[in-house]
Amino acid sequence: MDGIDGRVRSAVDVWLRWLPRWQIGTARPRTRICRKCTGSPIATAAGFGPDVPHAVQHALIGRISTIVEDAVDEYTAKNLPLLQRELERAAARKRHAGYQPTEGLSPEFQGLDVDPEPSPGEPFLFTLDELTGTGAGEPAPREPLSDEAKAALRHEIALSDECARATGTAVCLALVDHRPRIAEAVERLVEPQIAALVSDMFRGFDGPEAPRDGLF
Repeated sequence: MDGIDGRVRSAVDVWLRWLPRWQIGTARPRTRICRKCTGSPIATAAGFGPDVPHAVQHALIGRISTIVEDAVDEYTAKNLPLLQRELERAAARKRHAGYQPTEGLSPEFQGLDVDPEPSPGEPFLFTLDELTGTGAGEPAPREPLSDEAKAALRHEIALSDECARATGTAVCLALVDHRPRIAEAVERLVEPQIAALVSDMFRGFDGPEAPRDGLF
């Protein structure tokens, strides 16, 4: 796991530089559960509590997850030729799949809905989701795998999964060391925005202000 500590430190540094640009008023509510963040051990390792907004968590979880994915990709390319070939075939099929609006996004936006919810009575002329697959071509034919090849591929997939688990554990252990920096940034940059939003929501719930003496 050489370099994991440095990669995690760099990811946290990038997140800390991004966080001051996040504004709670521009965050869109989610309509679906985020599969990347829900129950993620990365969130636990980072020390995120339930009150930390999803977008704030997602931005860091996405970058840390990329470290695991990159490590697995490196391991696969070096040690798992059958799985690497299948991944390359899948990538080729994706290139023939036409426009994919979720491809190439930065970690802050990966896994999120590409389109906002439309305002009542104001439908969109078109959405990015509707454009998915435009320009698709015909994929190359694929030869079926033999039983031996399937068994070998399953073995390589198990090795890949083990690499992912080991890397994920190492990443989470490294991330724990950065909890103080993460907590300080959330307290300084996020919590005041939440407090201000809550204050605005409850402003006026106390009823009209009492008239001042001498005005009536």
